[in-house]
Amino acid sequence: MNSWGSAILVGTGGFIGSVLRYGLSLLLQRQSISFPHGTLWANLLGCLLIGGISTLAGETELLSPQSRLFLATGICGGFTTMSTFTYELSRFLKEADYLYATGYLVLTLFGCLVMFWLGVEAVKLFLRVM
Repeated sequence: MNSWGSAILVGTGGFIGSVLRYGLSLLLQRQSISFPHGTLWANLLGCLLIGGISTLAGETELLSPQSRLFLATGICGGFTTMSTFTYELSRFLKEADYLYATGYLVLTLFGCLVMFWLGVEAVKLFLRVM
């Protein structure tokens, strides 16, 4: 399969995952407006799904490379990025590469918080200048 075909598989899966996440958020929004149930459950379910997909792909020949792209990169990627992060972190741990695992965990969590803050401040600065 060429790269355009792969991109279409990932994009289609991403669309489906994003719509599923939106639907889940709407469904769970009724539980509480002060706690992000939709995000929590999207991340938890996405990690469950990518765990199953990666095991099925790694231990059997039931999933083609195209199926893995559609399911893992597309649907799980659209549903949550936490699933991919968890999969990549688990690969480091499985290979007993604890230094990379720790670095990846710390850099991701704190790096994302810092980048979020920088984005907020950059827009605030831009709005003040305008």
